[in-house]
Amino acid sequence: MKRAIQSDDSTRQTIEDSPMATSRPQAPSVTLLTGGGDRPYVYGLTKVLSSLGIGIDLIGSDELDEPELRNSRGVNFLNLRGDQSYEAGFVAKIHRLTAYYLKLIHYAATAKPGIFHILWNNKLEYFDRTLLMLYYKMLGKALVLTVHNVNKGRRDASDSILNRLTLRIQYGLTNHIFVHTEKMKSELIKEFGVPTERISEIPFGINNSVADTNLSSTQARERLGMAEDKRNILFFGRIRPYKGLEYLIAAFRILIREDENYRLVIAGRIEQGSEEYWDSIQREIQQYLEKGQVIPRIEFIPDSETEVYFKAADILVLPYREIFQSGVLVLGYSFGLPVVVADVGSLKDDIIEGKTGYVFKPEDSVDLARVLSKYFASELYRNLDVERSQIKAHALQQHSWEVVGQRTLELYSKLLRVPSDQELSKVDSSKIREHLNLPQ
Repeated sequence: MKRAIQSDDSTRQTIEDSPMATSRPQAPSVTLLTGGGDRPYVYGLTKVLSSLGIGIDLIGSDELDEPELRNSRGVNFLNLRGDQSYEAGFVAKIHRLTAYYLKLIHYAATAKPGIFHILWNNKLEYFDRTLLMLYYKMLGKALVLTVHNVNKGRRDASDSILNRLTLRIQYGLTNHIFVHTEKMKSELIKEFGVPTERISEIPFGINNSVADTNLSSTQARERLGMAEDKRNILFFGRIRPYKGLEYLIAAFRILIREDENYRLVIAGRIEQGSEEYWDSIQREIQQYLEKGQVIPRIEFIPDSETEVYFKAADILVLPYREIFQSGVLVLGYSFGLPVVVADVGSLKDDIIEGKTGYVFKPEDSVDLARVLSKYFASELYRNLDVERSQIKAHALQQHSWEVVGQRTLELYSKLLRVPSDQELSKVDSSKIREHLNLPQ
């Protein structure tokens, strides 16, 4: 069975229908607006939607432009964003950003999909939230928004009246909003007046874009120059003030006084604008750097190297000061790594105490040190080689892309008023799992 997808330049591509789509009415087509980043989420959502037979115009960048996405079945990859590197000069950045918005505006005017699904806004967020949203509405597009942070200005201590006003406008112009937790849904309703019927809660899909080879924990530690008998703590991800790394450093100072076998790995690049914050962290860890007790990898960690850090570690710590949900937590679970989290946002909702991790009081280094000591004295740590498989199974169940795909398809169908939800949701989940290379 064949079908055709219309791309933005009016050329037609003929592709094989997904095997899941052959027994039901034709699924809708959609434009995914990625903002040019967040490869793990874009990859997971694109793969599951394409497995359901949905035609996708994927608006991407150099960061996303790779065979796994470009060559996915039913995906028309459009690299409108191009290069996003920080190293470019000011004039070059202005030129490429202007060129991107012009291409995006032209694309929207000629795009065939009736649904625009926004995963992230672009660089000019106030413009994206207001005039760009109005432009999409004028073109008759149904707008879907996945909200990863209800108000990141509050999270980053940069909130303002203008920030909240533009958020309210964007939320008001959106036909439907996806959030990852009940707490996020409550804030949208309470703080921004979004009607409950326009909000759906979906899981934060498990990261299935990174390599997971037969690399062992011993081999991973050797690659990082870590001894086998140390207690290895991992901080992973972009370095920014709201992530509370200073509290982990203070807790580590307490632990290392009691036992010199602790090691702390800090892996991730410095977020633009957070250089002074990192300088203050460096001053705090200098003595531990000299002794090799803190191992810094302050750089972008490619997907091909991510598994090394999670397999070498004994515990992942998220000492965040403010957040709703964390992709790093789900990434840790995907490698079977227990997680210690601050009790902020909805993080504790993902923790099964003593089974998948522990929770500590936010911004409390003493309590974090206590919880880490508790973990390293626990059965979970002593049996970590066995427990990793249980944590992986938990993650696959709780953060299923299958669930995300099914709920997203149902919403698309309602917005376009295509055949009944019952017909459109009759999908063989075993075939989705096969398509996504997930365990049966």
